[in-house]
Amino acid sequence: MTQPFQIEDLYLHHKVSQLEAAPDGQSVACAVRSVDRDSDDYISCIWALSLDGTTRTQLTRGPGTDNTPRWSPDGTRLAFLSNRDGSFRVHVLPRGGGEAAPLGKLPGAVSEIRWMPDAKALVASASVTVDPDWRGERPNGREVPKRKVQPQVAWKLPYKADGMGYMLTREIHLFRLDAESGEHAQITDGPFDVMAFDLSPDGKQIAHVRTRTGRFAHLTDLWVCDVDGANTRQLTQDFATVMSPVWSPDGRQLAFSATRKEGDAQTGLFVMDFGSGRVQQLGDEDALQVSDPLSVSWEAEDRLVLVRQYRGKHEVVRVPVAGGQLEVRVHGQRQIGAFSAAAGCYFYSIDHPSQPSEVHACPAGGAGERVLSDFNPWWKDRTPLLVETWEFKVPDGRGGTEKIEGWLLRAEGQSGPLPLLNDVHGGPAAYALLDFDTNVYWQVLCSRGWAVLALNAVGSASYGREFCDRLAGHWGEYDLPQHLAAVQQLRDEGVCDERLAIAGKSYGGYLSGWAIGHSAEFRAAVVMAPVGNIETHYGTSDGGYYADPLYMGTDPKFDRELAKQLSPMRYVEKATTPTLFMQGASDERCPKCQSEELFVSLMRAGETPAELVLYPDEDHHFLGEGAPSVREDAGRRIIDWITRHVNRAAPPLHGDDTGEQESSALQQSGG
Repeated sequence: MTQPFQIEDLYLHHKVSQLEAAPDGQSVACAVRSVDRDSDDYISCIWALSLDGTTRTQLTRGPGTDNTPRWSPDGTRLAFLSNRDGSFRVHVLPRGGGEAAPLGKLPGAVSEIRWMPDAKALVASASVTVDPDWRGERPNGREVPKRKVQPQVAWKLPYKADGMGYMLTREIHLFRLDAESGEHAQITDGPFDVMAFDLSPDGKQIAHVRTRTGRFAHLTDLWVCDVDGANTRQLTQDFATVMSPVWSPDGRQLAFSATRKEGDAQTGLFVMDFGSGRVQQLGDEDALQVSDPLSVSWEAEDRLVLVRQYRGKHEVVRVPVAGGQLEVRVHGQRQIGAFSAAAGCYFYSIDHPSQPSEVHACPAGGAGERVLSDFNPWWKDRTPLLVETWEFKVPDGRGGTEKIEGWLLRAEGQSGPLPLLNDVHGGPAAYALLDFDTNVYWQVLCSRGWAVLALNAVGSASYGREFCDRLAGHWGEYDLPQHLAAVQQLRDEGVCDERLAIAGKSYGGYLSGWAIGHSAEFRAAVVMAPVGNIETHYGTSDGGYYADPLYMGTDPKFDRELAKQLSPMRYVEKATTPTLFMQGASDERCPKCQSEELFVSLMRAGETPAELVLYPDEDHHFLGEGAPSVREDAGRRIIDWITRHVNRAAPPLHGDDTGEQESSALQQSGG
């Protein structure tokens, strides 16, 4: 006998967050995150799973977070990062298990590790404390002064980051860490951060991605240096963002993911011939967009394997370097969380509303997939969900129509018409993500007789460059009519009725806020961490100064008049839809002022029910990564708000005739 999903299920869920295949491909180390309810925090432990599924060994048990497992080249030892001593340090344990021993102590928290090919040392990236008043100059023996007041001096952009806050008191640099003594030596130095790196097969050079010096540190380039830090030279300068370099097995080529425009979320795959410096992009731009740069690895000198995003789903693909057709090796109506490959075997976790987070494996041929773990046995006792890909005919924003896709979720056996939640994804250059941790309320609503629509409307990534870029300068104008048309199609086909709600976070919060000012179609709305006022978002967001011009279609300049015209703030006083605003109070991506402006304006405009919920100390990712108690509270409030208001139609929009005509036109174009 099954039971419905509950918000409290988030306390039971184990999420496979990272995978590291052993060099022989016969086992995989995985970091698994779970909830410690007593401490209202998370525990991440490392497990080892055998390829044949016969052995499941928990290698670490905390406390705290153990992650980033890395096998030594001979597979006899496992290095990983742990904050069990307060700050993330390198730990090492034998492959067969035993007591993990901390290895040395670097100046600050460690963020990444790689073994040297001879296994005698590791290279680690770790933070180094600096004085922002030095403004990037080297200390030359100076110590960071201790002051009674610690002003946060901003002398370059970005000076803050979501989840970190002010960030100019530290740099991230590379260190060599002896695998026996723990002694360390700094490799890189300068007013920049090392964001990713990889060691050449002979152990003599380090390819690394670092931020630029000067005014704009959000831009990154590929560099290389000797393993002792000598002979540093820049390899790329024509990309806005470079990510995760990977050496070929023969050391002659470097693969990396990159974007050419600032703020572009569509990531291509590139290969550099190390000798000549010649760079080529692999695959067709529309067909090969990298889902996770960390998934890219070499299967041989002539081909790469990676996870691509394609039409809202993820596929493992093999890509020939010399050109030719890419090969799809693993596919399905689903998304992939973590991925690792070695010795002809693929290991991956699945994100899907009807499946728990578990480790899957298959040979590189793609056939014979098996599940290696059982971290979430409780899932089998919950309401089975039907998750389908639907196609919708919608206006294309240019006077014609087009077909788009979306995920439709219902409990198995449910027949309509049902109340419907239209859940809008973030981005906008992203797509509907299917992970359980962020969307617990989806399963709960479906268990209670709801349907959920997660639409990939115009502006979504993974459907081609033109489809994604078309929304630039037309936020709300092109995609809201598509949402309305999709909802109308579901009504016409008897899936749902007039009990409609809309919700979304980040760009999803933007469109939800835009929708209530342009349509009374939705009877309840939840606006989470939105872009509410694009003009103020440009200067207050950690990335608004370079992302907003791109998304307004005016880069590199910022058009303030267009930003005002496309902001929900301009129309929110017309809204009559009961609206709940939710926000992490420490959000630096879409700062809390974005919600506060909308909430205050709606409250003062009339009698429309509205509430604002701020979560202290939480950032932009409060819904999926926040404290467990915050995620529980947020899930409950979302469900309570929409179920409380969805049975009563919203009155027509407030405002003058122009606003009412605009809303009517939008609804008509939406079907």
